[in-house]
Amino acid sequence: MPPRSSPTERQRRLGAELRKMRLAAGMTTEFAAGLLEVPRTNVPNMESGRSGLSVERVRTLSGNYGCEDKALVDALASMAMARGKGWWEAYRGALPQGLLDIAELEWHATRLSTLQTVHLPGLLHLSDYARAVFTAVLPPLPASDVELRVAHRLERQRVLDRTDPVRYSGYVHEAALRMQFGGRRATREQLRHLCTMSERDNIELRILPVRAGAFPGAGHAVLYAEGPVPQLDTVQLDSAHGPVFSHAEGELMKYRAHFAWMEAHALSTEQSRDFIHGIAHEL
Repeated sequence: MPPRSSPTERQRRLGAELRKMRLAAGMTTEFAAGLLEVPRTNVPNMESGRSGLSVERVRTLSGNYGCEDKALVDALASMAMARGKGWWEAYRGALPQGLLDIAELEWHATRLSTLQTVHLPGLLHLSDYARAVFTAVLPPLPASDVELRVAHRLERQRVLDRTDPVRYSGYVHEAALRMQFGGRRATREQLRHLCTMSERDNIELRILPVRAGAFPGAGHAVLYAEGPVPQLDTVQLDSAHGPVFSHAEGELMKYRAHFAWMEAHALSTEQSRDFIHGIAHEL
């Protein structure tokens, strides 16, 4: 089978973790190729996500690399096992790869935490609000592309509605509550929807009011997706050219600290609901 031309973020992550494991063990690509009885050039393709990895190969490599972290090895084997196509594959070729990677990341996470300073959390969007967000871009998107993005964003909410819904924590700055994407009516309905969703057992919504002053991470949105083990956590940052994914330990530690700060300083869930209701009432 020829190498993949565009591996997904999850496929790249699996390969990257095995490469990290190999380098930590001081092993060469020739050593890995010999274990698997494949040409040496196959190993870089596996480690970049361009070639698939079976469960057996994951366990063979990790075992010979001397990895004693059973939970990590099991989690990597589970990543290799998941070969079925997710719902987001229906959008492949119609939407940028990064948007599909976000959906896949959310679907496989054990917990999601987000920090929003301008937009409200995407997994809690109503269609009118989402449409206004996607319309406010330069250069303007064709109407059909806007509607595709809206449909995809609403489908991402499946992760909150499935039989085993993901645990979700949203930290939202007051400024985002007051941004009127779609006008007063759309914003008012969106804020009321936030309050309704925040009453679910798996959803925690916390507001950071303006009076709290300066805060870490100001100026950009952050999604922190927890994996089955901490080593497989991922940070996703928004940018003008698309999502940026990071899983370097230093970055993970930094954003864990950011969310710990938010947990300590944001309003409680009850206070946050009252705060949102108050702003909605003003509209």
